[in-house]
Order: sequence, then structure tokens, then C-alpha cells
Amino acid sequence: MAWRMRPPRAFEDLVVGERRQSAVREVSAEEILDFARKWDPQWFHADAGAARESVFGELVASGIHVLAIWRQLDHQINGDIDFVCGVGFDELRLKRALRAGDRVFARSEIVALRPSSSRPDRGTAIFAYALLAEAGEEIVTFRSINLVHRRPPPE
Repeated sequence: MAWRMRPPRAFEDLVVGERRQSAVREVSAEEILDFARKWDPQWFHADAGAARESVFGELVASGIHVLAIWRQLDHQINGDIDFVCGVGFDELRLKRALRAGDRVFARSEIVALRPSSSRPDRGTAIFAYALLAEAGEEIVTFRSINLVHRRPPPE
């Protein structure tokens, strides 16, 4: 979802408990290899043959790749929010390896909203995120702390 203008949903539009889920996306061996060779060339990410000798017994995506896939899917479900920026992740857990052929989706839930006490043009939104395999197994989970633009007060 590409926006030519700022996304339409401001801090005031967000609701604690709001849940969203992306479409399913398949991860290929070629994608895992291409990403690893460019960004995380550990042998069990970048060489399918050598990966068979790893503790995983097969090619697996790097944790950075898992987060990149999550980010891509998150834009499907939360790309309409007028974020200022993300400021941190808490409780990040890589719970299972992401393998070639896995079909995954992202899930988000808004768990807290707090207007800024020092900057009236923004608020903090905390999301609980997960990237899951199609069968429901969690691959990565974390909380994301984000700043979101507020609407100007009426004059």
C-alpha cells in the first residue's frame, strides 16, 4: 500500500485491543539464499547444502530476514497509520526457524496508547506483533513502541 500523502489514521483513530492480520505469503529457498548472501551470510543461511549439516538440518532464514518479512506484511495491515517512527522493540523472541516453503502471516494488536506529555503533536502506541506460520506456530513475537502523529487541536 503506497501513500502519496501521509496515511489517514492518526493517534486519535487507534483503539486498544484493535487486531489486524495480513494475507499469507510463501517464503522460497531462493529468497532465503538471496537475502542471506546480501545481508547475513552465515553458512546455514547462505548455503543450502551446508545448512543440512547445521542444527536445523536444512536452510533457514536469518532473524533479520524474518523481521524484514514481518515489516513487509505489517505494511499491508498497518500502512494506513500515520507513524512518526518506531522507537524500540521489547520482548523480541525468535521462537522457531523460518524454512523454505513456509507460508506466513503477520498479526498485530494495539496493547497501549499514551498521548505524549511533552509533544502534543504525537502519542505512543505499543503493538504486540507476531509472524506466524500458516498453521499458527509463532515464528517471532515482540512488542513495538511507536510514535504516531496526532491531529492538530481544533482552533
